[in-house]
Amino acid sequence: MSFKKVLSLVVAVALLGGCGASSSNAASSNVGASVDEGSVVENVKDEAETVVITDHAGRTVEVKTNPESVVVLDILPLASVLTVYLDGAQSIAAMQPASMNAAKNGILSELYPEVLNARTDILNGDAVNVEALLEIAPDVVFYNAGNSSEAQVLENAGLTAVGVSPTKFGYDCIVTYNEWISLLNQIYPERAFVIGDTVNEYAQRIYDEIQEKTAGIDEKTKVLFLFQYDENTMITSGSSFFGQWWCDATGAKNVAEDVKADNSNAVITMEQVYEWDPEVIIITNFTKTQPQDLFDNAIGNDDWSTVKAVMDGRVYKMPLGTYRTYTPGVDTPMTLEWLAQAVYPEIFADYDVKADVREYYQTLYGIDLTDAQIDAMYSPNKEAGSLR
Repeated sequence: MSFKKVLSLVVAVALLGGCGASSSNAASSNVGASVDEGSVVENVKDEAETVVITDHAGRTVEVKTNPESVVVLDILPLASVLTVYLDGAQSIAAMQPASMNAAKNGILSELYPEVLNARTDILNGDAVNVEALLEIAPDVVFYNAGNSSEAQVLENAGLTAVGVSPTKFGYDCIVTYNEWISLLNQIYPERAFVIGDTVNEYAQRIYDEIQEKTAGIDEKTKVLFLFQYDENTMITSGSSFFGQWWCDATGAKNVAEDVKADNSNAVITMEQVYEWDPEVIIITNFTKTQPQDLFDNAIGNDDWSTVKAVMDGRVYKMPLGTYRTYTPGVDTPMTLEWLAQAVYPEIFADYDVKADVREYYQTLYGIDLTDAQIDAMYSPNKEAGSLR
């Protein structure tokens, strides 16, 4: 399946009308004032260098446009999205250790080595290290929009905080990514290219194709997501997490869909796994556990040997592209292909995922992935699951 048949890249810079009007009004006011010409030009320039946005927390924030220094806090995928969006990581001054670990163990650090220069000392335990942030003095701090107390801490420190949400868009990876790009386009008018829309179009096309091909399935394949799993705890995706969307997107049944807990609260037991008896198990890169660990019963005292997915050898680790692909991001279109083929290999036998990912990166981003990089994406090492 070739992407070239659907390629339609258009480069378009789209400045916000409101921002332009604000700058124009400021210019008219200044021209009528009793100041010298140099001051007028400088004032107009200053006005144009900021934009007032509404972030995903509903906060009105005045932000410096095209910021030269940013920090990404607890919206973990955003550092990778921002790097690809900007075609460079020079302006990313700091990110959380979990984001950096994914960059080191994925292809992001190979494609953009400068990302490794970002600081990671921006936390004191789980709290924000305000002292470190003030030392960095970033133009913008991106934080998880659901963390209102964090926003208050940042504002009290005199920092510009912009809330980005991974959750408010129904855990839909396509819509969520598109909303992130829409927000970034307001802050980065010089980078407001159609590339974000193009990724969305690719993902939507693949999504629609998969939906069409799986629409007539009577008995959906039963899938269990292992979001985090070690000897102490087992956490899945219930109906309120990304795993539900991935199952719905690929025509699968999420065996844990009746688990109502959000995110990390969806703790389950082996007894529940036995009851569900999933046909496919998908392990994210938010845990060090590998498929072989289930085949070898290597985690604690858990016995996976009678679970159908294990008996049939259908346990898979999610890809690690520019970031952990369980979340929205650059790799969502290709992850849709990969997961659909893992769940329904007969229906999607025509998908050549590795060939498509090579073409996808080259066509959209001008990046020529090596064979080794592609292989690494689809066989990530266990260290990628470390969140510290």
